[in-house]
Amino acid sequence: MKNLLLVFLLLAAMPAEAAEVKVKVTSRYLNFPVSQRVDRHAMRLAVDGKEQCRFVVRLTAGAPDYWVFQDVSEYKGLTLTLTFDGPEDALAKVYQDDTYPGEETIYEETYRPQYHFTTRRGWINDPNGLVYDRSREEYHLFYQHNPFERDWENMHWGHAVSKDLLHWQELPDALHPDTIGTIFSGSAWMDYDNAAGFNIPAHKDKRGRIIRPEQVAMIVYYTADHPSSQRQCMAYSLDGGRTFTKYEGNPVIDSHERWKSHDTRDPKIFKYGDHYVLVLNERDGHTIYNSTDLKHWTPMSHIESFWECPELFECSPGQWVLWGASGTYMIGHFDGYTFTPATPKLMNLNGSAYAAQCFNQLPEGSQPIKMAWGRISFPDMSFNGCMLLPQTQEIKETSQGPRLYSYPIPETEQLFSKVLDRTDLSQQEANTLLKPFDGNDVLRIKATLHLTYATDASLRYRGQKLFDYDLNGNRLQGEFYYPLSPNNQQPTATTDITLDLYVDRAIVEGYVDDGAFSYSFQRDVKRSDAEGYAFHGNQLQIKHLEVYTLKR
Repeated sequence: MKNLLLVFLLLAAMPAEAAEVKVKVTSRYLNFPVSQRVDRHAMRLAVDGKEQCRFVVRLTAGAPDYWVFQDVSEYKGLTLTLTFDGPEDALAKVYQDDTYPGEETIYEETYRPQYHFTTRRGWINDPNGLVYDRSREEYHLFYQHNPFERDWENMHWGHAVSKDLLHWQELPDALHPDTIGTIFSGSAWMDYDNAAGFNIPAHKDKRGRIIRPEQVAMIVYYTADHPSSQRQCMAYSLDGGRTFTKYEGNPVIDSHERWKSHDTRDPKIFKYGDHYVLVLNERDGHTIYNSTDLKHWTPMSHIESFWECPELFECSPGQWVLWGASGTYMIGHFDGYTFTPATPKLMNLNGSAYAAQCFNQLPEGSQPIKMAWGRISFPDMSFNGCMLLPQTQEIKETSQGPRLYSYPIPETEQLFSKVLDRTDLSQQEANTLLKPFDGNDVLRIKATLHLTYATDASLRYRGQKLFDYDLNGNRLQGEFYYPLSPNNQQPTATTDITLDLYVDRAIVEGYVDDGAFSYSFQRDVKRSDAEGYAFHGNQLQIKHLEVYTLKR
């Protein structure tokens, strides 16, 4: 908190001797040389005298570790002023161009994931504003983004769009920090009913023919984080999320005084019947708010024991899921005002996964789909963090009661080509078949493993355990309690466990027993152990083994 306060003090007031440069914008990008070895200093960017954004940056006059950039194409022809509370010779290294350094090799870096979303430059964390725009037939992924270095700071909303949830086009940042605060997590809603009144009606010619359809507002809710408080704000876009106007009545929820707590953040919105619901993490749990106009919100109920990034969605008729950022969840009932749990707190998602959110307004008949932030670091790269694979959500009945199952969306299959499919293998036979894939760090492996009471089982690469299960202790990955065979009362001597493992450079993402449990973690990309992919275990048999390589 002290560091965050210091940043805001830096941003609030530049010293009189701050360096300044004026530039007439003629190109798409401003390029900034960044070094992790220098201190952060505050910078303001103004256009024709009006401030557009403020941030801190490790600007260097020496050799940069990497370059970052800011898309300023919307300001072409205007005069841009940069004011920098740091070395003037470092500010002199900033330049504009229609490309950015390293653009020619983007996505080909040593540890760049090939089928998980990463940003071109900088840090990312929580997914925000997941929504489907049916008029443009595109999915929107907003996310916490620091475009100015690979560490956390300067929270913006980054933005990417997709037609299939697999191939993403990264767009310029959508929301920038302002005097109310930096832009923390939130959600989005397409206001087809024009409840907020921001839509622009269809334009007709003199004969009544529609020559321009109605412009539907995309409304986003986010937390403005300031050292004094966290407050909820809204903004709207009339061009498919490409540009936003912040609501002049912000903040729309200011519950700091009510809770006597700084922690009130991460609004998640959806519609229930004839009103709107907003779930907000406050102090010790989640508060449920109601509204009819998307601007004025009334608290209705509160449930304790959840932390950050709330999500509440109907997974199957009458069965609702409420969860928090760490992946814990409850299944229960929701009447539009109050969530009533029917299960204790459970977990089916762990490891690097955090702050998962479901897409709003998916096409009719779709299963719920969520995405989570993967807390993965990429050594020596100019980017940090990723999004895990989009997952379908399904509630299944087990001997322990209803449980949430999560699995990669079916469309993920199209990314891979099956190159191996064998059954009834000994451990040695399976390891011999895996030898040709040594050195391939972009891979998918599916297996059904046959266990006994005395067996532990693992799949390793370069000596690191990509999958590890101890049947005696019912421990998955050495940490998570996972009793096998959730559809049976007790494990038997013929217990099987299924694994679907995705390796993507520095990311490992695994799904156990058709999504009863999933996990993810950072692969140690610099391990030098000689052994390639190999199964380890006692009395282990591989009933089915499939290997897939990435198409491209």
